[in-house]
Amino acid sequence: MLFRNRFLILLALAALLAFLSLSLQFLHLIPVNPVKEDGLHPKSRKRIMPDPLTEPPAIDPIYEARVYCNVPSITERSMEGHAPHYFKLVSVHALIRHGDRYPLYVIPKTKRPEIDCTLVSSRKPSHPQLEAFVRHMSQGSEAQMDGTLSSLPRYPSHSLCEMGELTQTGVVQHLHNGQLLREIYIKKHKLLPSDWTAKHLYLETTGKSRTLQSGLALLYTFLPDFDWKKINIKHQWSTIFCSGSCDCPMRNHYLEEEQRRQYSLRVKNSFLERTYVDMANIVGIPTRQLRASNPIDSMLCHFCHNVSFPCTKNGCIDIDHFKVIKTHQLEDERDRQEKKLYFWYALLAVHPLLNQTVNRMQRIAEGKKEELFVLYSAHDVTLSPVLSALGITEARFPRFAARLVFELWQDGKKPREHFIRILYNGFDVTFQTSFCREHNRHSSKPMCPLEKFVHFVKRDMFSVFNSTNYYDACHRRSF
Repeated sequence: MLFRNRFLILLALAALLAFLSLSLQFLHLIPVNPVKEDGLHPKSRKRIMPDPLTEPPAIDPIYEARVYCNVPSITERSMEGHAPHYFKLVSVHALIRHGDRYPLYVIPKTKRPEIDCTLVSSRKPSHPQLEAFVRHMSQGSEAQMDGTLSSLPRYPSHSLCEMGELTQTGVVQHLHNGQLLREIYIKKHKLLPSDWTAKHLYLETTGKSRTLQSGLALLYTFLPDFDWKKINIKHQWSTIFCSGSCDCPMRNHYLEEEQRRQYSLRVKNSFLERTYVDMANIVGIPTRQLRASNPIDSMLCHFCHNVSFPCTKNGCIDIDHFKVIKTHQLEDERDRQEKKLYFWYALLAVHPLLNQTVNRMQRIAEGKKEELFVLYSAHDVTLSPVLSALGITEARFPRFAARLVFELWQDGKKPREHFIRILYNGFDVTFQTSFCREHNRHSSKPMCPLEKFVHFVKRDMFSVFNSTNYYDACHRRSF
């Protein structure tokens, strides 16, 4: 009898636990499928995904294009600012790609996509702070901006977008980014003092209106209604942010070799070639001219803005053409990872930028309280080589409004010890880096020691070139 009663009690307890587990899953208090800290499904580490639960099992060009468009729709998950309670956040370095833009190229003999680049809060996608952003941008005459930046418009305003112009979607993407980072870094971690000044910020952008405007949009929701007198934006003439260290012949050599690899892969793809021939016949131009016009750039704009692909009297460019070219792009990215040309280029291209970041982190670790928040507003050709050089090979090509964030943390129990976290579009990729991959396997520490990042940038980046410094690596003809 006693045994029977114990059995019934255990059975009831098991039923109660099962009910609680299902309830928690239904309320999303625990994940149905566990997701590792870096945001990847534990059974698939192929790519950094925006939502591991919806990733298609094989390459899907339409899905990948939607990810690339990054149209604001749902609240984004983010792992920025996560650390044990005894760690203190002491600085943040953010490298962003500009938001959605109008194409840089047009498909010859076709009508340009009609996209409105004025900012209208009632038009989707929108943001609650969009109107306030426009008002504040119109008051920015007191800002300190280097060189030609002061002559650039602070927000897009053409009823028919100009080539390469930031769209309303692009502005909204970075208003969302700034708001998200504010909630984490300003409200939660108090990164900046309440009486912050210009010395606490370091802001740098290329001389394109789309990067300046993207940086300002993020900055506005990060520091709402900021005092323009406290804003000093520096101009960077190079898209790889090499500043005064741009003389690097071997970097240019590897880039040229990489471009030859791209061309070789393209001409070997007979299916792609037939697609270009078909599209060229539709628009009535030689195939070579169509290929040179980079049609995927314009087609992505049509796709991201849900505008029909162009038609002529000979027919229409359609979604099947788009799928073929987009698929080739994805295959090219995979081939690029297997070959080392781009990686060698990337190491030399981004060393000056990473070196600046390391130097700034070291100063802050020594007690300096300047440049606590750093923002580089850049391009896909800036972020992509940084990801490659760091060894984050699983990352997607930078989408519109992509962000790569470097966090510097101080151990509250051992104040002299500092650690970094690296996050790409909100996912922790610290232990995917080449310099901290092994540390993750052999240490109980939740982050990467700053020293490992320093050694990588100051020494290890050159080892593949049989060199010990940037100058020698840039000028040595072989290794």
